[in-house]
Amino acid sequence: MLSRGAAGWRALRWAGGRPRARGLRASPRAWIAMPSWVIDRYGSNEVLRFTRDMVFPIIHFPNEVIIRVHAASLNPIDLSMRSGYGATALNMKRDPLKLKTEETEFPLTLGRDVSGVVMECGLSVSYFKPGDEVWAAIPPWKQGTLSEFVVASGNEVSFKPKCLSHIEAAALPYVGLTAWSALNQVGGLNKSNCSGKRVLILGASGGVGTFAVQLVKAWGAHVTAVCSHDASTLVKKLGADDVIDYKSGNLEEQLKTLPLFDFILDNVGGSTEKWALDLLKKWSGATYVTLVTPFLINMDKLGVADGMLQTGVTVGSKTLKHLLKGVHYRWAFFMPSGPSLDEIAELVDSGKIQPVIDEVFSFSEVPKAFLKLEGGHARGKTVINVISRQ
Repeated sequence: MLSRGAAGWRALRWAGGRPRARGLRASPRAWIAMPSWVIDRYGSNEVLRFTRDMVFPIIHFPNEVIIRVHAASLNPIDLSMRSGYGATALNMKRDPLKLKTEETEFPLTLGRDVSGVVMECGLSVSYFKPGDEVWAAIPPWKQGTLSEFVVASGNEVSFKPKCLSHIEAAALPYVGLTAWSALNQVGGLNKSNCSGKRVLILGASGGVGTFAVQLVKAWGAHVTAVCSHDASTLVKKLGADDVIDYKSGNLEEQLKTLPLFDFILDNVGGSTEKWALDLLKKWSGATYVTLVTPFLINMDKLGVADGMLQTGVTVGSKTLKHLLKGVHYRWAFFMPSGPSLDEIAELVDSGKIQPVIDEVFSFSEVPKAFLKLEGGHARGKTVINVISRQ
């Protein structure tokens, strides 16, 4: 496998500068069951089931690694997926050629974030070895991380920041990569062009919001954050220059009193899209990026073909409409990426980004953690301590 550029060279220092070929080991462990939290149908919290008999993950492709999970965390998408959100699209991704004899995704293990230790490496993996401490955000169409072990592509994995414990590290990958996708890969912001730009973050106290505030501040932007009053102290501590309490009055009118923005990240959606783009500087390259899109909902309601068609029509018409008004309109999605996590790890180790954890639960308390997330208004992440000896 080719190295990952700068990230690859960074990783290869663990190998003394030379790639290592790791073989597949058909060890007896490959047949051992493991403890996991699974669902056998979609629904509310009662569908969660603990089992000690989940099939142990197996390396199917030479670029995969098996990770022993030390800590995981929950995201809103896990709550939504528990209820069946995105099932049509995700099942197509899991089995695009319809090779499975049973047309079911169950039992399904949820969970995206993982911090843990590499246990096994595929043939092509040259930048990790068993025993390496790593972190990752597993794509939602793969088996989740609320289990003792999980398999991931080596390109989705990165070395864990040295300054963080596994519990702290598990709070960052999914929200970090989601924010990175929106701000950098879709929005075009980076450390070279962000200095002095005015950035507005709607929904700044959640997992993605708290990460985004820190990231654009590290890149030199002026940050205006929107959250509730009880989260304002936290958001200011993370680097926000201005904090607006959306409960203290008409939010649109409050924001109109401020200078126009170069970039808006919308974690809220809904009615905000109707007026938020009017807060951007016209004909200056200003961009609005939303993480609240109807993509998966369309596919769930209309099927794969019609859902994709409807989605394309919607985003195309909105993009053209706002382009004619002098601003850019974009959708963003989570994208798994080991190289991006390498860059995030460097920011964490340099002290520019820190995890924001709302509460930590033991592995036996996963249903309780889901209820906590379901209650909303979390200040940061809900983390699961999978093994107690961390």
